[in-house]
Order: sequence, then structure tokens, then C-alpha cells
Amino acid sequence: MKAVVYQGPFSVSVEEVDKPAIQHPNDVLVKVTSTAICGSDLHMYEGRTAAEPGIVFGHENMGIVEEVGDGVTTLKEGDRVVVPFNVACGFCRNCAEGFTGYCTTVNPGFAGGAYGYVSMGPWQGGQAEYLRVPYADFNCLKLPEGTEHETDFVLLADIFPTGYHGCELAQVRPGESVAVYGAGPVGLMAAYSAMLRGAKQVFVVDRVAERLQKAEEIGATPIDFSQGDPVEQIKDRTDGVGTDKGVDAVGYQATAGGSGEEEPAVVLNSLVGTVRPTGALGVPGLYVPADPGAPDEQAKQGMLLVAIGKLFEKGLRVGTGQCNVKRYNRHLRDMIIEGRAKPSFVVSHELGLDEAADAYDKFDKRVDGYTKVVLHP
Repeated sequence: MKAVVYQGPFSVSVEEVDKPAIQHPNDVLVKVTSTAICGSDLHMYEGRTAAEPGIVFGHENMGIVEEVGDGVTTLKEGDRVVVPFNVACGFCRNCAEGFTGYCTTVNPGFAGGAYGYVSMGPWQGGQAEYLRVPYADFNCLKLPEGTEHETDFVLLADIFPTGYHGCELAQVRPGESVAVYGAGPVGLMAAYSAMLRGAKQVFVVDRVAERLQKAEEIGATPIDFSQGDPVEQIKDRTDGVGTDKGVDAVGYQATAGGSGEEEPAVVLNSLVGTVRPTGALGVPGLYVPADPGAPDEQAKQGMLLVAIGKLFEKGLRVGTGQCNVKRYNRHLRDMIIEGRAKPSFVVSHELGLDEAADAYDKFDKRVDGYTKVVLHP
């Protein structure tokens, strides 16, 4: 089968690889119909992880069940499903308590598993024609038959739940104001989710014009940080008070000003300045235990200089961590079906799998309006 294979920093190619097969009675084999490129894929693509050549990328996947293991009871051939990026068993303590992003079964020695991602277990990615899904009764979310909402439903694998998770971590409530740092796909989903949750005013901070335009199109207030301190820009628009809540949808590759130089702690510290006393921060943006590409020795070891004193002084609450997709995906699926949510506004390009290498290059460079790419094998 064809699959997107990592070759080395800034290089992927579409190659023939072995088609996956049922390995356990609880597996299903899915013929992939849509698979998206994620911003976290770029961390591997840019050579900033321990990913080695040969890994098949892709953790945002959906398709049609083609083969069913003997132990699977709720799925059948022909079912249309979307698969959380979290690979989870469903029965370990963390899964039983709803923390499926931190399953202790699927990736020995590490809490959490994912498809096609370095350090997240042996699970081959789905930027390919086929995907093996383990613990399939637990991991697959059924979808209506047909092709309707294809580009909405594929976003249930990661970015729509992750954006919603950022708002959940920050405990966004109706009538509140929210600052979202980052207008990439997750940031736009966080802003959209804040509005779905009833936020009265949502600010979105970035410097990429196309992304800020997307934020404005959904009713958010765009803040271009290359034009001045975003904290002051937001305070100027909130009578000097700041926002009730804040979401970090950037993570450790944050930049400041118009220079483009990385300052890994700048978003966290900006949020401490942006959010009013006793507010809350949600941090779904990725921070890593080690980053060999970081600009200073502390950051290379996953340690940042964060304004903890000011955070304490203001009584801010902080929630962090990757999304437990299954906590949200059924609810968000039903919102899509009912016409109450259409997250596919974030999708800028739908391409064939053979166009993956060019798509990675342009998405990484933030050019030609590339905000979110969905590949159709």
C-alpha cells in the first residue's frame, strides 16, 4: 500500500509499504478515506524529535472498516469510523477514569500512545491507504453512512477535541472573555469551541495573516503580535482588565515580535499577563521533556523560565496536557450531525496522498494559505 514515510529532516515521500493486517482478535483494519496533517507532525518533519527514517506518519484518521477481528463485537465490515489519535485500551486505570490520552497499556514505559508518532508506541500511522486499529470496540467512533461531513468528521480525530479540551482545561463558561494564543488549526478550534461554549468575546493572537483572517471570519477578534505587545493590545480592548480565561495553543515553538525567533516560554508568560486575577489557563499546546532544537540550554532539557511568581500572585489556575479525545468526540460528532458545529472551516486544502510531500513543505512554511491539510488516499 502507499504511505507517507519520513525520510529525514524536512523530507517525506509516498512509498509502497506492507499493508497492515489483523494481529489480535480485538483489531480492525480500516481503509482510510481521510487523514490530516497535524502541526505536531511538523515537529518530527523538522527533525526536532528522535523520529528515525521509515516511520509512517499520521494520527488524524478516518475511513471504512474493511476487516474485523474475531473478538470485535460492536463493529462490522462497511462501518464508517473516525479514530482518536490516542491509542487506548479502555481498561487500565487511566482509561477507566477518562484519561485515554494517558493509557498505560498501549505503550510500555510511557503513559499514552498515538498512531505514527515518535515515542508514542509501535502504532503505524494512517497517512496511508490502510490502518490497523487495536482495541477497536473502544477506539472507533461510528459515523453515519455515506460521505457527508467527511472533512468535519476527520477533525474529530484530534484538533476539534483538542481545541475543545483547551477550553475545558480553562473552564470556559458562557459570557466570559477568552484569549487564545495561536491561530493554527488547534488555536482556531479552541476559539471556535469557546464560542460554542458561549464565550462573549474571543481574542486570537498570531502573526500569520491568513490565520488571523480565519479567526475573524468565525467572529473572533484577531490580534497580530508582530504589531505590538499582544498583552497590551488585549488589555486596551478590555478596559485594562484582561480576559477571564486563556488558552495556549502554541506550545514550545513559540515566537515573539516580528523576528520569528523562538522564545519557548513567551506564550505562557503572555497568558499570565493577559488573564485577569483568579482566571484560568488551558494549555493543550505541546511542551516536550527535551527539545534539541531549542534556543537555550534550559529549553533543550524541557525547562522554561515562567513567571510563576506573577501566576501565584494573580491566583491563576492552570490545566495542561494532551487531549483525551474520547471524552469529547461523541458529543462533538453529534453537534456536527445536528448542524450546530462545522469545524471544517479550518481546512484549507484537500489533496491526494501523492501530494503529501509538497503539502508538508508548504504547511511547514505557512505559505499559500496552508492552514489545515486533509489527504485522501
